Amino acid sequence: DTEGLLRIKEENQKHYRRAQRHQEKKEKIQRHNRRLGELVEKKTHELKIQYEHLANLRRTHILELTSVIFPIEEVKTSMRDPADVSSESDNAMTSSTVSKLAEARRTTYLSGRWVCDDHNGDTSISITGPWITLPNNGDYSAYYSWVEEKKTTQGPDMEHNNPAHTISAALCYATQLVNTLSLILDVNLPKKLCNRQVNEFCGENLSRHRFTRAVKKLNANILHLCFSQHVNLDLLHPLHTLRNLMYLVSPDTENLGR
Repeated sequence: DTEGLLRIKEENQKHYRRAQRHQEKKEKIQRHNRRLGELVEKKTHELKIQYEHLANLRRTHILELTSVIFPIEEVKTSMRDPADVSSESDNAMTSSTVSKLAEARRTTYLSGRWVCDDHNGDTSISITGPWITLPNNGDYSAYYSWVEEKKTTQGPDMEHNNPAHTISAALCYATQLVNTLSLILDVNLPKKLCNRQVNEFCGENLSRHRFTRAVKKLNANILHLCFSQHVNLDLLHPLHTLRNLMYLVSPDTENLGR
């Protein structure tokens, strides 16, 4: 029993010495982890500063791009509310009729269905100049009508103020701007837009199907850029091509360049 007790004491001493060595290793590893943690925290802070610097550079480039080459702004029209005009001509008109006229004014028949648009008829959005605008409600029926008319009318088109021309030009500029923004922001677009598609708007007369498909791809890319920059979702509308772009590149967009 005495010999067994001595063996157990020797084993316990070995275990104790081993436990001390393990404790020293543990403390060494903990010191190493603390140093690594401090280094990672320092590098993370430096990376955050670099990201902020990069975001400011991107923001500066975008604001310069949209102020010099692709200015986008809201253009007020001189149209008067039909409800106001009608009420002036008929003093006996009831308030319900006035409200119905106002509601009708905010409603547009678009692609086989009625859509509500509070800005309908009040404003339009221009790009590169006040003379190149897009309908605020996304109604491009003027382009369709022009293409159908061109099929039946021979000879050169001498109508320089044709709204179809401004629609195609505005969409062409918007496509160029979206491509440039994707490069500056380093954001991959979900729908590929190449130079051929840029020229597609300003080149040949597109059929309704091809034109609608190209506009949908452009709108999808614009919304994707807006989502990537955390634009307020309440401001966006899937049909408002230039208005969504205007919100994206606005100086009030806090996360522009992220």
